[in-house]
Amino acid sequence: MKELSLNILDIAENSLKAGALLTEISIIEDDKTLVLTIADDGCGMTQQVLKTAADPFYTTRTTRKVGMGISLLKLEAEMTGGSFNIESRHISDYPQDHGTKVTAKFYKNHIDCIPLGDAVASITTLIQGHPDSDFVFFHKTGDKEVHLDTRELRTVLEGVPLNTYEVIKWIEEYLKDQYK
Repeated sequence: MKELSLNILDIAENSLKAGALLTEISIIEDDKTLVLTIADDGCGMTQQVLKTAADPFYTTRTTRKVGMGISLLKLEAEMTGGSFNIESRHISDYPQDHGTKVTAKFYKNHIDCIPLGDAVASITTLIQGHPDSDFVFFHKTGDKEVHLDTRELRTVLEGVPLNTYEVIKWIEEYLKDQYK
């Protein structure tokens, strides 16, 4: 993919397809590294599926025979000298504490490190497309922190759907303002 924000969108969509009610997206940057973590409370993967999840020729989709999202993220991280890890706890083994956590570490000064891209657009797209799911977004770079928790918004909005045009525009501006 051309931007990490597209990877975020893709991996988070996997979380939602796995029945996640809460998806947490974290980006922690320093001068040298960027660590992207996406964790969810979806149904998780069995150990057998987990072993093949990063294989581009494995997918749960019925519309095509390859699944590139996780394998591309892994490749992109490792191409920078970074690392990739995926952990998962399947609902059948962990009925109260299941889900998946994907972590990718990138070395930002490496020539193969792709840019972050438009994280605000990815987050607002996820919220707009899945207004009944919750998202926590956190991006720390240097002394700047950007944060959004849709659970907090729901308490203030008192039943107004998150995908209402005015709410989505507010979320977009709120995130952009934090990046200034």
